Amino acid sequence: MILFTDKNMMDIYTILSNKIQEIKTSEILEFQIKVENRDEDIDYKAWIDLSQILFCKMLTPKINEKSSTLIMKFKKLNTEQSFHKESDNIEEKYGSTSTFSTINKNNQPAFLVHYLKALENVKIDTRIRILNLGVNSGEEFEIIKKYSKNFKNLEFVGIDYCSSAISEAKKNFDDENISFLVGDINHLEELELGTFDLIISIGTLQSSNLDFNKVFMNIVQNYLKKEGAMILGFPNCRWIDGEMIYGAMVKNYNFSELSLVFKDVMYCKKYLQQKKFRVTITGKDYIFLTATSIRK
Repeated sequence: MILFTDKNMMDIYTILSNKIQEIKTSEILEFQIKVENRDEDIDYKAWIDLSQILFCKMLTPKINEKSSTLIMKFKKLNTEQSFHKESDNIEEKYGSTSTFSTINKNNQPAFLVHYLKALENVKIDTRIRILNLGVNSGEEFEIIKKYSKNFKNLEFVGIDYCSSAISEAKKNFDDENISFLVGDINHLEELELGTFDLIISIGTLQSSNLDFNKVFMNIVQNYLKKEGAMILGFPNCRWIDGEMIYGAMVKNYNFSELSLVFKDVMYCKKYLQQKKFRVTITGKDYIFLTATSIRK
């Protein structure tokens, strides 16, 4: 077992990085950190961050009282088990039997807390008609239902291209004020939706089958009320072996590369500001753009 007698993170990272490459997927790399004071509180954040960087999951640490060491375990993730690497066919990639369907963003504080803040910023209880583009099984509506004090008086419409995902959403909600529709965001005019007080889209508008700028402008111009609000979520993470790993990755890169995320976020911010919206950008693993009208 590896024993680190000091906390030089550069040395620790170098050694563990090499060791992780030597073990197989799902195997556990165990190492020990010398604890100078048995009564000291241990800050685990740096170790959780390191485990993610190494594409591992940190298991529960234990104290070895006899040797005054902290026993750490990193379990190597299966980097091939990710919906990002599955078929580009939307029905298969995001359907009810896909890897994506097993992900629950609402259980991730890095998503949940920032989404709740966005709902607070747009004053969700005052937004009578709410549209969710790329609703999948309805996770964003689930949070609103728990958070809103005016839920029954709001009208919700969720749209997704994937019919099996919409079927799951209908099973999850029996509320009369929620409608789920199968539809192509490229052709929203076919659905005769009308306009909305709030439009939400989390991780959808950057899909490869959409012309981002064109679709975004169409949504703002034709479906968002002038006094309305928007919540857009841009994934700055990857889902690998069930874990949310920080850092967006685009094709042809083997490391996190964020320029596309920044480009799209800033495009939306500038466009909405020109349309007289106040825009805030928050978040980490998901970047949230929240826009509210400043029209009088």
